[in-house]
Amino acid sequence: MSGQRIGSRVQSLSAKGERAAASTTVMPFQIRGRSFTAVVLELAGAADQAFYAALDALLQQAPHFFTNAPFVIDLDKAASLQLNGDFTRLVRELRGRKLSVIGVQNGSMGQNAAALGAGLIALQGGRDVPAERDGGRGSAAASTPEPAPATLLITEPVRSGQRIFADRGDLVVVNSVSSGAELIAQGSIHVYGRLRGRALAGVNGDKTARIFCQSLEAELVAIAGLYRTSDDLGPAVRQQRVQAFLRDERLCLEPLK
Repeated sequence: MSGQRIGSRVQSLSAKGERAAASTTVMPFQIRGRSFTAVVLELAGAADQAFYAALDALLQQAPHFFTNAPFVIDLDKAASLQLNGDFTRLVRELRGRKLSVIGVQNGSMGQNAAALGAGLIALQGGRDVPAERDGGRGSAAASTPEPAPATLLITEPVRSGQRIFADRGDLVVVNSVSSGAELIAQGSIHVYGRLRGRALAGVNGDKTARIFCQSLEAELVAIAGLYRTSDDLGPAVRQQRVQAFLRDERLCLEPLK
């Protein structure tokens, strides 16, 4: 009896040890590639008083438009930004306006180093792809094909505070959009009702995207980064059936006939 109990005890300890060893092989985290949409702030020169005045004017027109949106600073036309202090002040000013700036792109090696000193990261343009591992063999990972375009159809009213994002194509809303709501699409936006709130089409830079609505009452409309606010809507298009499109780097609004 005694030996039988000891054997059972040893067997039990062995089983517990195997379970403990098995549990140690479970990874406590996973690494994946994932793409997110960020707002790109393209500087046309120095971050001077004129720049901040124009930025403040935009934020006053749409005070909640950029809330919680990640910002990336495009340095392609901002050669004057070079010193650590330049980026430290820029980050301080932007975050003081509740803009969540996270990184820079299209900077020189010196600019990237200065941005790093200000707590920013240097990003490459383009869409991220899933992270691949090759077992340490050093072979190139197979490229992941882009997902096919797809239209997102919304049949219910879009209410204040809602944000609808069509990340693979057009966005179609077969109803009205309330003030404080936000529509975002990689392609075009179609609203078969009143368009209040904000509508951003072509967010990945598609300049052929358009916005269509049955009644234009929006706080802001934008295509490929060019925008117009409610203050810019004239009587010819306000509360009318309208299409918005780009022509010669200008955002145009025309009544639908």
